[in-house]
Amino acid sequence: MGNMRRTGRATAAIVGGLVLTAALAAPAQAAGAGAGGSGDAEGGRHGLGWRLQDSGTDARFRGLAAVDRRTAWAAGSRGTVLRTQDGGRTWRDVSPVGAEGLEFRDVEAFDARRAVVLAIGEGDASRVLRTEDGGATWTEAFRNPDPKAFYDCVAFFDQRNGLAMSDPVDGKYRILSTRDGGRSWTVLPSEGMPPALAGEAGFAASGQCLVTSGTRDVWLATGGGARARVLHSADRGRTWTATDTPIPAGDPARGVFAVAFRDRAHGIAVGGDYRADQASPDAAAVTGDGGRTWGPSAQPPPAYRSGVTWLPHSLSHSVGARHAVLAVGPTGTDLTTDGGRTWRTVDTGSYDTVDCTADGTCWASGEKGRIARVETR
Repeated sequence: MGNMRRTGRATAAIVGGLVLTAALAAPAQAAGAGAGGSGDAEGGRHGLGWRLQDSGTDARFRGLAAVDRRTAWAAGSRGTVLRTQDGGRTWRDVSPVGAEGLEFRDVEAFDARRAVVLAIGEGDASRVLRTEDGGATWTEAFRNPDPKAFYDCVAFFDQRNGLAMSDPVDGKYRILSTRDGGRSWTVLPSEGMPPALAGEAGFAASGQCLVTSGTRDVWLATGGGARARVLHSADRGRTWTATDTPIPAGDPARGVFAVAFRDRAHGIAVGGDYRADQASPDAAAVTGDGGRTWGPSAQPPPAYRSGVTWLPHSLSHSVGARHAVLAVGPTGTDLTTDGGRTWRTVDTGSYDTVDCTADGTCWASGEKGRIARVETR
């Protein structure tokens, strides 16, 4: 799902003091832009800017894990995994040997050496791999034995405890659990999971259909059914409640594609219809009560968005806001400075996912090897 593509010319826009610039170019061409910026005159006069980096590949990166200012991991098509340890100036190919036939859609990294990647697909195409040496070697920690299961996303509460989610099996979402940092996985009992709607599933579009906050809270985003829902668990996936959102639904291509929580109460959901020829009104929703209720954004993004993240405090301050959020998709990047109530498009570059670190760095990634970093200037 979510394989929409778009290319275009370099663009720049200013919203609340934020400048986002991205050169839509092939990876080899992007190296020059990454070294010297986009060339836009506004870029040096404002606090922040996108800087497109040279990934050295044309893989599509829907999995992204920002660790700190220097370290990030990206996972994508054809079994590709990249890692940077110098803030994105160089990206090293640390792909697992023999993984060319796998589609990595999510990566969770603990530091520069330890990371977990999720491969999607029906049956044994869904796998979890883990590295403890920066990708020099990988160990297969889980291979799905059930032909009815299809795993979409993985998320961790801390360095030991994490979950992975599958599309419904026998009418309920299936949840995997690890307590040892991803070395081993077990299927949780399904008694606490509410029934799935007819046609409902998760979207493996950005690695953000399953997210955590704190030590016990986790949210699961859905689409494809009559209603777009977000499920919440406050006990690490043992029991769940489901809540409808105002994001468009009623079609296999519509629903909630990504969620992000600033804390256990304040969250944002984005999505819509991923088909390029279909409009996506009301493509964002907000909650202030941990997902018990969701309300529509008063001024939502203008199109389908697949990834979303809260800006760290230092970057929020740069755009004149306490609680700023970025949402990305194939047709652009949107910014909200009021916690999701109103959004403005600030860039038209194509990205699938976005992630930020606590120390003030954000990366985005997507099709044709695109990886970019938001930097202070």
